[in-house]
Amino acid sequence: MKVVEMRSPYLIFIGSESRKTYAKTGAGLVQWRPELCRGQMRLAADALDLGLADMTLEEAASAGVRSLVIGTATVGGDIPEQWYPVLRQALGLGMDLVAGAHKRLADVPGLAELAAANGARLIDVRVPPAALPVGSGAKRRGKRLLMVGTDCAVGKKYSALCVERDMRAAGMKADFRATGQTGIMIAGCGVPMDAVVSDFLSGAAEILSPDNDADHWDVIEGQGGLFHPGYSSVSTGLLIGSQPDAFVVCHEAGRERISGWEDFPLPSIEDVIARTIELGVLVNPAIHCVGVCVNTSALPAPEREHYLAELGQRLNLPCVDPLIDGTLAIVDRLR
Repeated sequence: MKVVEMRSPYLIFIGSESRKTYAKTGAGLVQWRPELCRGQMRLAADALDLGLADMTLEEAASAGVRSLVIGTATVGGDIPEQWYPVLRQALGLGMDLVAGAHKRLADVPGLAELAAANGARLIDVRVPPAALPVGSGAKRRGKRLLMVGTDCAVGKKYSALCVERDMRAAGMKADFRATGQTGIMIAGCGVPMDAVVSDFLSGAAEILSPDNDADHWDVIEGQGGLFHPGYSSVSTGLLIGSQPDAFVVCHEAGRERISGWEDFPLPSIEDVIARTIELGVLVNPAIHCVGVCVNTSALPAPEREHYLAELGQRLNLPCVDPLIDGTLAIVDRLR
């Protein structure tokens, strides 16, 4: 797996991004590693507020910040040219740069030289390990729980982290397995599945979740969605390589179209369950759904409980908002 060593505290760079969907790296770090986040840097008044102190680079350096973390993820994973002056200035102040973009920091003109001159590091999280194998499909010891989604950015990472926390609290052996740049920053290790050459996707998932104790659960962060017109390939490779015994469907209440691909309707949760099983039985005939995690933040508070109860009755599965309800109802099924 890829191991990432980030020097804290962090300044989260938001740029001008106003949509939380595209600032999920910064939001994830603030949610799960708040003690490491010292402030945020925004380039526009209407940019997303993560609830941190707004800082300039100079203020951050004076406050002891050691890493500027790019907290956004654009479609295609580029680093906009208008950010280059900010990145160069951060290096000049001795800060490390941390990015989860497809574009490498070292490919931005002048950054490598500035880093070397100022004792700083360029940390590209979205770089897979070398020499990944082709998937074998061979049965592995231990148990695996995979998060699958009706779309991108519906809470697969948060759900996995909540499940791992609740499993450990219940005395179970469990480890969160990160598959994307934000999860890797949170966990400190993982495999950035969407940066892996397609032939090696299932092999990378096998490396991510190797043999383990018979009663140990790997809780695997999902990627993309099996019905996604752009990212279904990574979802399929991750599913086959993960060889899950069980899976959780993740969904955002109120979302009706694929985010960023508005011509495509969101699949139903039932369709996601059926397709996941249809594909997953290739490597694990016992695969089954154990619950649904729903981001209910778009629902008025009085409607949340009714929505989840009705969904649970329809699916005959525990349905929870993991950040509000926790995931013990799902964990109980795994026990």
